[in-house]
Amino acid sequence: MTQTFLSIGECMVEMAPNGTGDYQLGFAGDTLNTAWYAKHTLGPGWEVAYFTAVGQDAVSERMCDFLETAGIQTGHISKLPDRTVGLYLIELSNGERSFAYWRSDSAARQLAADRGALTKALEEAQVIFFSGITIAILSPAHRRTLLESLADARKNGATIAFDPNLRPRLWNDPETMRNTVMAAARVSDIVMPSFDDDALAFGDRTTQETAQRYADAGVPLVIVKNGDGPMIAMKKGRIETFTPTPVTEIVDTTAAGDSFNAGFLASYLDSQDLPRALAAGAELAAQVITRRGALIDLEDLSNA
Repeated sequence: MTQTFLSIGECMVEMAPNGTGDYQLGFAGDTLNTAWYAKHTLGPGWEVAYFTAVGQDAVSERMCDFLETAGIQTGHISKLPDRTVGLYLIELSNGERSFAYWRSDSAARQLAADRGALTKALEEAQVIFFSGITIAILSPAHRRTLLESLADARKNGATIAFDPNLRPRLWNDPETMRNTVMAAARVSDIVMPSFDDDALAFGDRTTQETAQRYADAGVPLVIVKNGDGPMIAMKKGRIETFTPTPVTEIVDTTAAGDSFNAGFLASYLDSQDLPRALAAGAELAAQVITRRGALIDLEDLSNA
């Protein structure tokens, strides 16, 4: 029986440096990046779908064509008049990236406006992934709609995975960000924060403090990513630790965490083996950061 991995969020036009001083147009965004790598790493019994909203213009059509060509299902994507898709530009310095965004008129801000369409998409998925950026771009009313719908999907048997992916600039104030992220965690089965982000936002001093805060909120499994440092997994009070193998030639860290999410989830959903899944996520992220851009052809990597 085929199962569906549904990713919810904002796919954007990406302008990425190509190494020659120019920029290359592509499509990316945290939840789309995870969907892309999930498509490449999940077993043959899985389909991957994306839930968002786009415009009715040429670039929106081009984006949907890109997703379909990648094998990511687009049947639940809403196409709104008088809207378009967001755009971001990547700047690189020694492999570390910074971003400039143009997304104020993004159609994805309306992805939870139609509760019926959202519910239908969730009902068809066995695993649902979303992020802190997904909820940050929504209005307060639409955030409530999304979180309530996710809670219902979880009650009906879906596994909910959440990456807090904290971006303070997207929020009106830090308290709203913290409160909403923790509300999202409470409807989730798996939460995958990045320690550096959570340390700044919540004042966590250790990866274990981060994991414990989410566990105390009722999250059954917490994975705390920690760059190239030791990461931990906390499952029902039990802790697993894993230290990734250092990557010597980092080109672009875009999508490092997103690809980890996909590699971890694909392995864990298949095996329920935490050490194996942590290693799989770290290995995939290590490959991705040796290339430019968010979306890397894994076949090219394996043949390199």
